[in-house]
Amino acid sequence: MSLTLLQVALGGAIGASGRYLTGIAMARLLGKGFPWGTLTVNILGSFAMGLIVVALAHLSANRFAPFLMTGVLGGFTTFSAFSLDVATLWERGDTVAALGYVAVSVLVSIAALFAGLLVAREIWQ
Repeated sequence: MSLTLLQVALGGAIGASGRYLTGIAMARLLGKGFPWGTLTVNILGSFAMGLIVVALAHLSANRFAPFLMTGVLGGFTTFSAFSLDVATLWERGDTVAALGYVAVSVLVSIAALFAGLLVAREIWQ
């Protein structure tokens, strides 16, 4: 197993555990009637991605990106990677691509979820 894969796996375990604990904490704090845990990890993960991508570049420490960005933040929330992709397209001046990516990602992902629900319900009816 490569060292990079091990870093991603370890970071993913840490991030997923953090996501689980955040979900529990937010449900206890604000109730279970709204997905507060998911919203919280998406916002915190996106904020952390912004901090980390700049810090790693500034410190010439991109060797920690697989552990921190793909592993920890990927396990915590993939929304942070999505947010970075949008910001990268936007900062490159690809405004149409950035907005299209947001629209397609959100709409097609939700449609895919409903398609998965439909297929699974047909199978297990």
